[in-house]
Amino acid sequence: MNLNSIRAFQDNYIWVLNNEQGKCVIVDPGEAAPVLKAIEENGWQPEAILLTHHHADHVGGVQQLKDKYPNIEVYGPEETRQKGATQIVGEGDKFSLSGREYRVIATPGHTLGHISFYSFPYLFCGDTMFSGGCGRLFEGTAEQMFTSFQKLNSLPAETQICCAHEYTESNIKFSLSILPHDEQLKGYYRKVKELRAKNHSTLPSMLQTERQINIFLRTEDAVLKEEIKKETNLQQPHEIFAWLRTKKDSF
Repeated sequence: MNLNSIRAFQDNYIWVLNNEQGKCVIVDPGEAAPVLKAIEENGWQPEAILLTHHHADHVGGVQQLKDKYPNIEVYGPEETRQKGATQIVGEGDKFSLSGREYRVIATPGHTLGHISFYSFPYLFCGDTMFSGGCGRLFEGTAEQMFTSFQKLNSLPAETQICCAHEYTESNIKFSLSILPHDEQLKGYYRKVKELRAKNHSTLPSMLQTERQINIFLRTEDAVLKEEIKKETNLQQPHEIFAWLRTKKDSF
């Protein structure tokens, strides 16, 4: 399988997995035009669309793609039923496309019904986990998002984090505001800045890398707990997670 990213809007990524025969699966097509262009250029045959949640920048291109490919199946959570989903899926559901199995993981937080799709080594996690950060809590709670992060963190280290936005630079900048002396963060920030200066993508990221540079995965880190004592006495991982998310909201 080949993993492709298609840029959309200002900072979105639409992911496409295609096999050697050209059949492809499209993830979170917020707009149809760049997807249709890539399909034509690569000679792909769209087999299915996967939707992680109902926000317009993830579902906006679904109807146009369905109009073009009437037999295409659209997998998504209940909240995407009115956005074009034809196969409603949830926690633990499994299905196969082009011989590859996909498992659905419920990851509420950004929205209440948000899901992620896992097909090793690829994790399509929408607006749940970003490289170096996590999604805003528009509908869910910090505790829900913390639980979602724990689920995703239980996946193999080689998992590729295929999130939907290019937020890495700002996320690492925030992390450095919390852990200014962290050498891994400083080194990664330099690498990310170099990539972005050339308009290169920082994605996908490896889960094993995220465990080092994503502050939202480090809530049991003794160094982090010691550092934030200047502002809070919180010690429980889920409380630290919520505190960090609130700090990021105003960063």
